[in-house]
Amino acid sequence: MGWRSWRDALWLRRHRIPEPAWREVTQRLHPLRRLDEVQRARLRALASLFLRDKALNAVQGLTLDEPKAVTIATLACLPILELGLDWYDDWREVVVYPEGFIVEQETVDAAGVVHPQRRALSGEAWNRGPLILAWADLEHRRRGSNVVIHECAHKLDMRNGSANGFPPLHPGMVREDWTRAFSEAFDRLRYRLAHHHHTPIDPYGGESPGEFFAVLSEAFFETPEVLAGECPAVFAQLRLFYRQDPLSRAGEAF
Repeated sequence: MGWRSWRDALWLRRHRIPEPAWREVTQRLHPLRRLDEVQRARLRALASLFLRDKALNAVQGLTLDEPKAVTIATLACLPILELGLDWYDDWREVVVYPEGFIVEQETVDAAGVVHPQRRALSGEAWNRGPLILAWADLEHRRRGSNVVIHECAHKLDMRNGSANGFPPLHPGMVREDWTRAFSEAFDRLRYRLAHHHHTPIDPYGGESPGEFFAVLSEAFFETPEVLAGECPAVFAQLRLFYRQDPLSRAGEAF
């Protein structure tokens, strides 16, 4: 065991998320329903370390109590359950708004004219900066939607420099396989949206390859059966990347 692992294990003996708070929160989190006891214990440890290492700051009058903090930490750590907290070591802060927030952006039209634009967002990830969330979107989310997993997927994607849908792949993963699976699925989604066809994939994924990766990461953990049926090649690549298979888990429901 390395120095950091030994130090973390020693810290966890005294500061692990208390059992009552852990059970209260995780009973409500649908993506955790298939985890077995060993996976839940490891996730609890990761979430505890996340709360130690990251500054969670509420703004605009929101009270960030223990259940809210544990919910955010737990969902943030689900994607890195088999990767480790080192994958988040390039950022330190989570900013939590009570509701969606407005950002000022600029768009450039075909003639090269810059137009100011105001957009309402429920989450945002800054490269080497904070993770920004709207608690209302998390509290009242629909099945298959998860702003924490979405923004954390962007953070993982950004470890290659920008959120372009191509995170650092593990040894043994084939770049061409990833590119082909995601490109074909992305083009198929864009075609369906352009022709007003129904799609079980969140249309927001059609915004860009980066948003596509984040949206499909949400689906991977929230509705794996839908993603595996709709985009089997992408599901296979995400299974390799996250080193998890939500479809094969046999954990009991809470």
